[in-house]
Amino acid sequence: MLAQTRPGAHGALLLHGCVPTSEFGCPWPDGVPLQTHTMDADELGDLDVACHLVETMESAELLLYPGNQHLFTDNSLPSYDKSAAMLVTQRVLSFLDNIE
Repeated sequence: MLAQTRPGAHGALLLHGCVPTSEFGCPWPDGVPLQTHTMDADELGDLDVACHLVETMESAELLLYPGNQHLFTDNSLPSYDKSAAMLVTQRVLSFLDNIE
């Protein structure tokens, strides 16, 4: 919400799910990159919404991980997937390195 509605955002990272841009009553701001991370079989991960964002936004990237766990990066939960979480961390850091 903040990246879409508050001027000055430099990028957005969405983990485990997302919502349509229409949810906040305004279009996604030009030039603000978006990266979303979810498991390919996560029933709560809003994969259809994420795919739509990537199809309609030049600056959106969807990164999928094999599995069906929802909060797979939270090491305090049984759904934690260490290898996927490590890959998320690498990809997020790379994303942040490229933010201007």
